[in-house]
Amino acid sequence: MARYALIPAAGGGSRIGATCPKQYLPLAGRPLVWHALNTLTGVPAIDRVYVVLAPDDDRWDGFDWGELSARLTILRCGGESRAQSVVNGLRAMRVDVSPLDWVLVHDAARCCLTAAHVETLIRAVGDDPVGGLLAMPVVDTLKRAQDDERVAATLVREGLWLAQTPQMFRHGMLLDALEYAPAVTDEASAIEALGLHPKLVAADATNLKVTWPLDLQLAGWILANREQ
Repeated sequence: MARYALIPAAGGGSRIGATCPKQYLPLAGRPLVWHALNTLTGVPAIDRVYVVLAPDDDRWDGFDWGELSARLTILRCGGESRAQSVVNGLRAMRVDVSPLDWVLVHDAARCCLTAAHVETLIRAVGDDPVGGLLAMPVVDTLKRAQDDERVAATLVREGLWLAQTPQMFRHGMLLDALEYAPAVTDEASAIEALGLHPKLVAADATNLKVTWPLDLQLAGWILANREQ
């Protein structure tokens, strides 16, 4: 069985308030998505990296992807949602990928991913019959809010995890799951909808997702200090 990575990069990232899609925001001298691609293409256990772009994306070709391009396949089949982009990408991959091959789906906005994160996931999932995902145990106290933004209740945090990416599942199972449960916000939720239980693999806070303007500054700090 081979392993492939799939990055949905067809969204606009409206919450960050930028004038261009979030995946193309400048970060450490490169477009934001470059950093995750650089990591994934550098992991020997991953055979190829697929990037799903919006059909009308006119920015990708304006950047120099350099040595990464030899291990990238660009799919211009992005959908209206992240889940639809992943489904479209999985369908397009069927030309080269078998149902039992592994696919690691990763957020373009998780730009601080390291090879160690990816290798930990691959090693922990191994030949698991379901698959798994990077995640972090919740350590903060959780509050549920009322409509007026006052505390309604304090939630028990034991057993709760924050899902990250990559999320690693077999191609055929993941495609079936997403077609069965198309309204999910991550791949693991679709697998769960089939009655299955993905494996949680502990990661760390540096694998953050850039959502708000401050996140971009934090990502820049992580990358700069990691290089040092």
